[in-house]
Amino acid sequence: MGKSQLSVRSAKARDLAHRLARRENRSIAEVVERALEFYEIREAGREPASTFHASLTASSGVDIDLAKVIREGRQVHPGVEL
Repeated sequence: MGKSQLSVRSAKARDLAHRLARRENRSIAEVVERALEFYEIREAGREPASTFHASLTASSGVDIDLAKVIREGRQVHPGVEL
């Protein structure tokens, strides 16, 4: 039984994978696997901002002005004492 293969029809993706593989001294398969793993970690666990804000509004019952909350919580730093 042969190895699984991934067919990429995008010339740009293919060229980028080849370039990264040469630069990193890795196989193209390793480059693609690492890129997809990174993408999954970065993107799959996140919900879109619009969904987050909608759920936040629904759970609190009011629209929260995050910039106002940040401004109110700021404190002036006295600076370094010389």
